[in-house]
Amino acid sequence: MNFRLLPEWAPQDAVMLTWPHQNTDWANILLDVEPVYVTLCQQISQLQSVVIIAHDESLKAHISRLLASADVNLEQIIFVVTPCNDTWARDHGPLTCANSQGQLAIKDFTFNGWGNKFDAALDNAINNELVKQTANPSNQYKALDFVLEGGGIEINEHGTLLTTSECLLNPNRNPNYDKQSIELLLKEELGARDFLWVDHGYLAGDDTDSHIDTLVRFAPNNTLVYVQCDDQNDEHFSALNAMEQQLTSFRTNQGASYQLIPLPWPKAVYNDEGDRLPATYANYLIINSSVLVPVYNDEHDALALAQIQKAYPEHTVIGINCLPIIEQFGSLHCITMQLPRGFLK
Repeated sequence: MNFRLLPEWAPQDAVMLTWPHQNTDWANILLDVEPVYVTLCQQISQLQSVVIIAHDESLKAHISRLLASADVNLEQIIFVVTPCNDTWARDHGPLTCANSQGQLAIKDFTFNGWGNKFDAALDNAINNELVKQTANPSNQYKALDFVLEGGGIEINEHGTLLTTSECLLNPNRNPNYDKQSIELLLKEELGARDFLWVDHGYLAGDDTDSHIDTLVRFAPNNTLVYVQCDDQNDEHFSALNAMEQQLTSFRTNQGASYQLIPLPWPKAVYNDEGDRLPATYANYLIINSSVLVPVYNDEHDALALAQIQKAYPEHTVIGINCLPIIEQFGSLHCITMQLPRGFLK
C-alpha cells in the first residue's frame, strides 16, 4: 500500500500532549510547568485540536478548569483519560504513515524509557488507548515489538529518514538489530527510502542517547536546520563541530548538497543541583501554519526565531518560554506529538 511516515509539516488534525501530574518527576515544579502547557494549548487550539492524555478523571477536571480560565476553546480539546508515567509524548506517541490515497496507518512502536532508564509501562500503553478512544476506525493500526521513539527520527517529503547512530544503534533499544536490519524494518514500516545517519552530536543533560530532534531537523526543499556551537570552550564544541562537518557531506537522493540553516547556541543553563540543562532551539514543533519554538530568555532567542523563519517561510514563528520544561531535561518538541489530518474520528 506504499505507506510512508509523514513529515511534520504535513496537515494535522491535532497535537497530542501528555499532561504532567503529581505522580511524575514534575511534581515539585507543576506550578511552573503547567503554564507552559496552557500556553501551548492556547496557541495550538487556534489552528487545530489538542488531544490531552490525562492520568485520571480528577486531573482531567483540573486541566479543564485551567484551560477555561485561560480562555482556551474547550471544543478544541479532546481528552483521553489513561494512566501515564511521564509526559514525553514525542517518544511514547504514535507514528503516522499515509499512502497516496490519503489512507493512514498508525504505528505503535515500543517505548522502553530510552533504554530502560525509567519506568515506562504505562506510557507504552497510551497509544492503544488513544487509538481506541479517538482514532478514525478506517485507519490501520499496528503495534510493533521494536523500540523506537518519535524524537529519534525525522523524515522529509522525499522519504529520506534522518537519525543518530548513538540512539538507534544503542544496544539498550534493539540489541538483536544491526544497522542493516534496522534500515530494512524502517523501510517496511515507515516507507523510508534513504537514510542519513548522524554519527556525532551531544547535548548535556540528555537522557535519550542523542535524539535527532535536539540536534538536526528537516525542513522542506532539502533543508537541514541544525544546532551550531561556536564557543570552543564549551563542552559541546567538538561533537557539534564534527556533526556540522558531516552535515556538509550529506547528499540528497538527487546527489545535491542540503541547504544548511544553523541555529545559535544558547548560553548554558543549570538547575539548582548544578546540572547543565539541554537548552536547544532545534526542539521546535511544526503545526498547521505555525512553528512553535522553545526560547530560554536568552540573547540568542531572536536570532533562533529568525533562522527558523528562513526554513519555514510560509509559517508564523512563535517563541514559547521553555525554561521550566528543560528542568526535566527535554524541551518543546519532546512533550508534543502531531496527529496528521485524518487521524481523528
